[in-house]
Amino acid sequence: MAYQPLLESYLDTLREFGGSDLHLKANVPARVRISGRLRSIDTLPAPTPGDLTNMMETIMPKTAASTFKRAGETDFAYVDNHGRRYRVNCFVFGRGIGFAFRSVKPQAPTYADLGLPSSIANLTNIERGLILVTGPTGSGKSSTLAAIVNAINVAKAKHIITLEDPIEFVHHDQQSFINQREIGFDTRTFASALRASLRQDPDVILVGEMRDLETVEAAMQAAETGHLVLSTLHTLGVAETISRIIDFFPPYQQNQARVSLADILAAVISQRLVEAMPGDALVAACEILVTNGRVKQAILEPDRVTDLKTIVTEGAFYGMMTFDQALAQLVTEGKITVTTALANASNSHDLGLILKDLEHPIS
Repeated sequence: MAYQPLLESYLDTLREFGGSDLHLKANVPARVRISGRLRSIDTLPAPTPGDLTNMMETIMPKTAASTFKRAGETDFAYVDNHGRRYRVNCFVFGRGIGFAFRSVKPQAPTYADLGLPSSIANLTNIERGLILVTGPTGSGKSSTLAAIVNAINVAKAKHIITLEDPIEFVHHDQQSFINQREIGFDTRTFASALRASLRQDPDVILVGEMRDLETVEAAMQAAETGHLVLSTLHTLGVAETISRIIDFFPPYQQNQARVSLADILAAVISQRLVEAMPGDALVAACEILVTNGRVKQAILEPDRVTDLKTIVTEGAFYGMMTFDQALAQLVTEGKITVTTALANASNSHDLGLILKDLEHPIS
């Protein structure tokens, strides 16, 4: 890729500020996101339309450019002049071209790096089935998946295949043997790559995102045939995640989909990033479902999906927790304030009762 002095200056500033994202559009100062909040870069000139067009033409790979021309948006990876990696989204909007750069750490994160609950670390011991990490865009799903892959890589001799769009964290072989494939460069689609991966003797398959029925079916088939499949969905909680997977299927296939999902689903991690104590980065609050007999029954019976909230609330023995329980734990650990917890609660009244039981005063 060609060197872009202005872009490199923006990215250097992003790193100096300790930011996570860089946002660019024409004739407006660049913005960086620091601990969840946007801040202007006032020390550098705002990019012109010509600057952004030149960036697009010089840093965008040909396959991404083809997608951009067809769809008006595309994702790709960028490596800056210092070898630092970024996930990039380029898109068209009413006044021109926009860019969003997400900084990617040079090494895959660990559970400790991300401050994830210990029950997520236990998921590394699952040998087969489907583990889903869900949440809105920017909630750290890719980082959590990378931490799971990293833990397996460190501890177990497995063949791991990752299918990503684009590749974010680069994993280096440790105990495991890892092949990372990028959609649009190494293979055409998630679904086609998934089907091909079953002939590549994998133990673990990471699917960057389950976007359509074809990919969902291929992922479920891989899990049914004895593999551990890791993937993401843009859903906000465990109950919505179950419903979303079933809704991918046409009505006449949904009963069978429920049977298959009840058999293969191992766990769901739904996460949100919330503001940490002043001076700290954002912290993940995780709702965790671990499949047991009650969960299987709730998946099989459509009218019982709403029971999942109760099952998760009462499932601490299995490593389960609700968002509100996770927020209460973060308060107890001194990672967030009571005010932040209540502002992000699914049910502030319920969270208030939990905090009261834990002897945290609510003003």
